[in-house]
Amino acid sequence: MRRITFKLLGAGCVGVGIVGAFLPLLPSTIFFILAAGCFARSSPALEARILNHPVFGPPVIAWREHGAITPKAKIVAVIGMTIGYLLFYWSASPNIWLAAVTAIFMFACATYVVSRPSGPKTNP
Repeated sequence: MRRITFKLLGAGCVGVGIVGAFLPLLPSTIFFILAAGCFARSSPALEARILNHPVFGPPVIAWREHGAITPKAKIVAVIGMTIGYLLFYWSASPNIWLAAVTAIFMFACATYVVSRPSGPKTNP
């Protein structure tokens, strides 16, 4: 039952990741990272397919091995968060408290993304 649950969760994450690859405001890499984690507990063959994928595999491996996000991905993520916040602010016309709390949350997320290493750690 546990394997089936993880396999279904992994398949769902792959589905959302594929949609995210085509929608500019929905991230895809995080869903492939989650899918690989689920497949590691349920289907090594499906995990290997994600890790060996030419587009989605390298960011998943970089995250797993080094907690790293490439500089290009950081820029895209921060721009996406900024656009997402501006669309939220423009379309929802939130009160000042909701706008502020959302801005603080988005800023914290952006800070986390930017603070991650950009590649493997090297020792001098």
